[in-house]
Amino acid sequence: MFSKILIANRGEIAVRIIRACKEMGIKTVAIYSEADRNSLHTALADEAVCIGPAAAKDSYLNAERIVSAALAVKAAAIHPGYGFLSENASFARLCRDNGIAFIGPASDEMERLSDKAAMKEAAEKAGLEAIPGTESLDSLEIALSKAEKIGYPVMLKARSGGGGRGIRPVYSSDELKSIWPIARAESLAAFSDEGLYLEKLIENARHIEVQIISDEEGHAVALGERDCSIQMNHQKLIEESPSPAVSESAREALLSKCEEAIRKIGYTGIGTLEFLMDKNGRFWFLEMNVRLQVEHGVTEILTGIDLVKWQIRIAAGIPLAFTRKDIRLKGSAIEVRVNAAGAGEITAIHLPGGPFVRFDTFVEPGTIITPFYDSLIGKLIVFAGKREESIRKLKASLCELVIYGVDTNIGKQIGIISGKAFEDGCYDTSLLER
Repeated sequence: MFSKILIANRGEIAVRIIRACKEMGIKTVAIYSEADRNSLHTALADEAVCIGPAAAKDSYLNAERIVSAALAVKAAAIHPGYGFLSENASFARLCRDNGIAFIGPASDEMERLSDKAAMKEAAEKAGLEAIPGTESLDSLEIALSKAEKIGYPVMLKARSGGGGRGIRPVYSSDELKSIWPIARAESLAAFSDEGLYLEKLIENARHIEVQIISDEEGHAVALGERDCSIQMNHQKLIEESPSPAVSESAREALLSKCEEAIRKIGYTGIGTLEFLMDKNGRFWFLEMNVRLQVEHGVTEILTGIDLVKWQIRIAAGIPLAFTRKDIRLKGSAIEVRVNAAGAGEITAIHLPGGPFVRFDTFVEPGTIITPFYDSLIGKLIVFAGKREESIRKLKASLCELVIYGVDTNIGKQIGIISGKAFEDGCYDTSLLER
């Protein structure tokens, strides 16, 4: 097992990883930008190293500085969390070239699976049904031709996009002609890559993802599915497991297919297979995320499996100690993301409590919410034996959660979960836009 791990991240996920390491008896090193000098993760870690100014490109996205910091403090491994460099194959390779373990897939594996077209091909060979789409497109003329073959409506997507960014629905050839140059410019500015591709738009779909974990010996376990259909501008707001739209028989079939697919693909570590479920209950493979998801806590509170600890163990070569038959997939877990509506200082905060209520956060009185990074304050996660009980617990917990100093989306989240569509479980990805 690793003696010391450097956490190449910030915010709630850095705190989450530090806590897991402490429980495992592993020393931790936090990195921080000048804007995060007084952030909670720097106080909780055994050591903390400043790696640059506030701008992410000069700190949390600066691979060379992060690896240099790890070498200076003699860290045995680096945990990238989610976002930032977590799916950057060059960073994973740089870690391992310097004798530092990267807690995640191998760089060549990450490179292979991050190519969306190649990943879809691999998924189809492994028995999953992929959404019709294209590889990266070289010109508008080719895009128009491919769109006609796929059939409108389609989605125009940035090749290097992620987190719901770089996605535009297109309903006609005229619309594609007008959007194409704008989308290329936006993709270049946001991702330093102007590559675009097309994908069939499945309307009124449910966004279903399957959490998988696999070890070096080829054992793969699907830890249930999460319904991530409550979204705004392709950004997830609420996640629940299990999905109220997936029957027991459909769930069993989907989880078995995902385990078999992961074994055939040959993936090692934590990952997520994402699907769109159409109105007929058909699952269309969308993409694979080769990292820890923001919403991993939903699966943890439902199953009782600590995903961060197992991610570390697998990176250390320890095989899985359970199968799907050993996993609890009963009950209902729901998570809401609590986001800030702007920058400011947290002047006071009161957190909800009670059995099976969890709030993953990094904020405390005096925490500065800066404009430099994402707006996530924390994730409120609850579990109960039945879905209606879980919803009631979530409402009560949200009403008890009080944050002063910055505006938040707490009121909006209460409104969503109090709506008939959510309470009945009859929602899809277009709910909030409608």
